[in-house]
Amino acid sequence: MERLSVETDVTVVGGGLAGVAAAIGAARTGATVALINNRPVLGGNASSEVRVWVCGATAHGAHKYARETGIMGELFRENQYRNPEGNPFLWDQVVLDAVRAEPNIRLYLNTDVREVEADGPDEGRTVRAVTGWQMGSERILRFTAPMFVDATGDGLVGALAGARYRTGREAAHEYGEEWAPQQADSQLLGSTMFFYTKDTGEPVRFVPPSIARDVTATSIVRNRPISPTANGCDYWWIEYGGDRDIVADHEEIRDELWGVIYGIWDHIKNSGEYDADTLTLEWVGSVPGKREYRRFVGDHVLTQHDIIEQRRFPDAIGFGGWSIDLHPAGGMYAEEDGSKHLFAAGLYHIPFRSLYSRNTGNLLLAGRDISATHVAFGTTRVMATCAVTGEAAGVAAALCVRDGLSPRRLAHGHIDVLQQTLLRHDASLLGVEWHDPADLARSAHAWASSELRALAVEPRPGEETIRHRLDGQDAAVVLPVQPAVEAVDLLLDASQATDVCLEWWSTGGGENHIPVEKLDEAVVPTRPGTHWVRAPFAHKAPDGENVVLLIRRNPAVALVVVDRPGPYGVLALISRDPRTPTGRPQSNAWSAEELRRRCPAVVVHGDSGAHSAAQVTGPLQRPFHGPRMWSSAALTDDPRPWIRLDWDEPQEIGSLDVILNDDVDIDLVNLHHHRTPFPVMPELVKDYTVEALVDGTWQTVATVRDNRERRRCHVLAASCRATAVRLTVEATNGSEWATVVALRAFTARE
Repeated sequence: MERLSVETDVTVVGGGLAGVAAAIGAARTGATVALINNRPVLGGNASSEVRVWVCGATAHGAHKYARETGIMGELFRENQYRNPEGNPFLWDQVVLDAVRAEPNIRLYLNTDVREVEADGPDEGRTVRAVTGWQMGSERILRFTAPMFVDATGDGLVGALAGARYRTGREAAHEYGEEWAPQQADSQLLGSTMFFYTKDTGEPVRFVPPSIARDVTATSIVRNRPISPTANGCDYWWIEYGGDRDIVADHEEIRDELWGVIYGIWDHIKNSGEYDADTLTLEWVGSVPGKREYRRFVGDHVLTQHDIIEQRRFPDAIGFGGWSIDLHPAGGMYAEEDGSKHLFAAGLYHIPFRSLYSRNTGNLLLAGRDISATHVAFGTTRVMATCAVTGEAAGVAAALCVRDGLSPRRLAHGHIDVLQQTLLRHDASLLGVEWHDPADLARSAHAWASSELRALAVEPRPGEETIRHRLDGQDAAVVLPVQPAVEAVDLLLDASQATDVCLEWWSTGGGENHIPVEKLDEAVVPTRPGTHWVRAPFAHKAPDGENVVLLIRRNPAVALVVVDRPGPYGVLALISRDPRTPTGRPQSNAWSAEELRRRCPAVVVHGDSGAHSAAQVTGPLQRPFHGPRMWSSAALTDDPRPWIRLDWDEPQEIGSLDVILNDDVDIDLVNLHHHRTPFPVMPELVKDYTVEALVDGTWQTVATVRDNRERRRCHVLAASCRATAVRLTVEATNGSEWATVVALRAFTARE
């Protein structure tokens, strides 16, 4: 048996998406990192061993412009390109390749950490080392580092170190949460296992193993949907253990889940109620996917109010958007529904103070063990959001090592350093402004070959259009305003003379893209046939804002819709009218799915600056109170559009960052929930050239072909003194406009 010591700047324990993002984030910030995982593959619950699809802020499309950027965004995009069918084994390799691409990461798979060395008083613990057993190689590995990240999910490292934590449900009076129980208890969300099936094309018999449960003798057949065509996460409700100790009773929980899986399959195959003769089991999980266990206590405990009220924090480091999604402790055996959901009006923010231990000075938290109540945890627990917290925790750990800070000192005196670093990495921050003084672009004048100044989508000659009838649902159009709108025209098709009720709504905040607060209304008469109707609403927003034009349902009226996307930031919505248990607007009350990548025929009156060249040097780099990007005119009018930065005096330039538009409104998943038709987002710039103006001559400094990345960092072979830089777009991946989110320039070659 071999004993080895590993010394790095940051030790990350846990190889789920939170740990992966933490390790990559720390490594890219300059730290040496040990990433330790107790399984043979990375990805945690998303891996091929468990096969949970990666959910996040989009909430399967309920939230708009919500897909994560940063490291999670990179994984989503790469998987979309390499693995559009959602093969779990190929997803494993996407995640593994991302880790192996970072030279600062030392990866230890099959390494089970079971000992933690920590000292100090209860109020001031310090982690010194963790030790793990690496199966197969029969090595004992001791890891030391100034900073540790607990991304274990169950919170094992923090618990062994003496970090404070909670389990179970808090009482309603403790944080004033409507969805908390009246009395605190030990109930949790349970664990789940899945199975896959396939059609062999010939009869296959099934002989149930001894562990199989008779599900007809349980409430499952009565209360849960069983289908021969369901696979994997379709059976998210196969859940057990919420009323037990998820860790201590892990083996019994696994056996119960196995028994139910084989019992369900026995019921499908042998009950005679299903057409399943040629179906067979292709895969059955053996590792339960845990949802909940320890939640550590940080300097801020995230609550239901923080989520639903979309509270903004000075130390925001990321966002989420999945609903507060709570399950009964009885899981699959419960008489009530398998889950209940509560949405905010849009995305919510996560503070850095929830990502470190209140009483353990060098312990950062990533994933489902962050500082949150049970109710708030109901949304932060999903894996893309776990990755967002992981990236922030990893970057923070690296900064703490670099600058000799504790996480608390970073939070209370240096949070701007963390936020600006995350923005430089294009992480998932919303409404946090970029103002890094190192960015030379902030002092430049931005201008372009063309700008999209008119927000108008009209049917082209001979173009077939779609009629979306308003007989049972309201419809709405989200419109960016900057600086003003004078009126809006809609193309409607009326079967008879009627009055159309139009309303003008605010979204209630830059995080939102639904009607939240009514500003004005008008009743407009219309005659039979297809013709333009004017919505007589004006609105001023010099700094940018979204508004919503709402068209109330009318059985005699249809929206005329063109079968192509409109200008970025113009989005059609259809009302769903779900129950609103809090009485507050909920994002899932409005769906963009029915008309996504289509656009109602609309003409917005007023010169728009929402897509001006100045947006690329602006402080925001995701949709927030508008699209926040430059858009060229249509490529038919400007086939080789360019955008450039000019300075009054020559600047020493060593590197350039380009952030491109990858349409964060499109929901991507890693497995089989749905399939997005294109391997690369059409809005992404495909081919481009970057030039620098040196002594009056344009010099090419970067040429990119077949791009599929959102963020590109171009380090110049040699620094140059330039009075301008220019990015010329030669092709997109399908969009009829060229769009660029940000263009930045730095002296340092990094």
